[in-house]
Amino acid sequence: MTNDEWRQGEQLELSILDLSDDGNGVGREQNRVVFVADTVPGDRILARFIQVKRKYAVAKLEQILTPSPRRIRPACIVADKCGGCQWQHIDYEYQRQAKRNLVIQTLERIGGFKQPAVAPEVLKGLSLGYRNKATYPVQQSATGQIKAGYYQKGSHRLINLNQCPIQDSSLNPFLANIKQDIQQRGWSIYDEQRHTGTVKHLGLRVGRRTGEILLTLIVKDRQLPGLNAQAQIWLQQYPQLVGVCLNVNPDKTNVILGQHTECVRGQGFLREQFAGLTFDLKPETFFQVNTEVAEALVNVILEELNLQGDETIVDAFCGIGTLTLPLAKQLQQSSRQVFGIEIQPSAIDQAQENAALNGIKNIQFIVGKVQNILPQLEIKPDIVLLDPPRKGCDSIVIEALLKNQPQKIVYMSCKPATLARDLKLLCQTGGYQLKRVQLADFFPQTAHVEAVAFLVKESEP
Repeated sequence: MTNDEWRQGEQLELSILDLSDDGNGVGREQNRVVFVADTVPGDRILARFIQVKRKYAVAKLEQILTPSPRRIRPACIVADKCGGCQWQHIDYEYQRQAKRNLVIQTLERIGGFKQPAVAPEVLKGLSLGYRNKATYPVQQSATGQIKAGYYQKGSHRLINLNQCPIQDSSLNPFLANIKQDIQQRGWSIYDEQRHTGTVKHLGLRVGRRTGEILLTLIVKDRQLPGLNAQAQIWLQQYPQLVGVCLNVNPDKTNVILGQHTECVRGQGFLREQFAGLTFDLKPETFFQVNTEVAEALVNVILEELNLQGDETIVDAFCGIGTLTLPLAKQLQQSSRQVFGIEIQPSAIDQAQENAALNGIKNIQFIVGKVQNILPQLEIKPDIVLLDPPRKGCDSIVIEALLKNQPQKIVYMSCKPATLARDLKLLCQTGGYQLKRVQLADFFPQTAHVEAVAFLVKESEP
């Protein structure tokens, strides 16, 4: 069968040669690329076409004819159905190797960098049991049973879970038992088609260092009779539970959290230790889900910057100050200022609270868009840290960096393609040199990878 004869629904034997940037296996047949989910380089498979285009095709795995030596048995019994993980069937060491290869290829292809200096080791922690936060959709089955879990791959069908091997194991009892308590209370479950019912999601967060747990119910309305009594029961039942919260989201939307969160019982935050500092984390706080690897990456950044005490630093996209605060702490004795920029006022509020909690005063947080604030800053930074969303930096931000010419730029990114694009702009015409790239595996069992690029002015040794 020639590739001109390929038809949707037909089968094809295929060897998997590589992994795509979204985590699917890649095969080649007669100069056309075929993408197949749930496969591993080294697999020989039988696949069925589900989409055929002129230059590529997408196929579904029908049968593994010869398994790859990198293929392993998943730790989760529903890994082939649940959409929470992509790569539980791939040996973990090969996962990290594949992520490193992906970043190198992307920097070469999009960024134009020849043999980029990507660190040989990808920072890692636990391959399972690492998530400090989980938010599960809640549904009611046709027989009236309460379900909570993740959606099946490519569908809106909920896979019911009583435990999850990638989340902190201390959260598993909540996942199993809270569903039963909701059932016994008779609380109505949200129906997204009819926009009726109350309970939408179950949110769990744990402090990996402290063990404190925060439970949040995300609801359409407050029609939860007996909630206060039930919250008190939960606090008595689970010694690690420090608070029960209610987040109200009345909108028919894919956005999980609403604008208003209230504490029902206990406290509305958990306390965590991170990078030698204390952080209070609320239900809506953005904080990396992999505490250990995030902390290891912060340490690498601090070591690479090797602060001397006379630097002025701007942390763009600073969030709650996860990196801003450790930097400011290092400069406390010299009283040099660190500036944090963040568009979300609530994140800035939390950053200021955490700065006060740690007695850090040499820090100034600014609310606004980075593309609006950075070009207008009256100070000239020596170091700028960037951690933009997946779409990368706005062109105005790149222009401001090229104009101000800070001595060092640290660029954190969760999307290699936009990282490579922006680094190309900074290095090819902006006078910067890509010194090194450090990768961190924040999300084992998935194709996601975090990269930190360290740039210096070319005049620097």
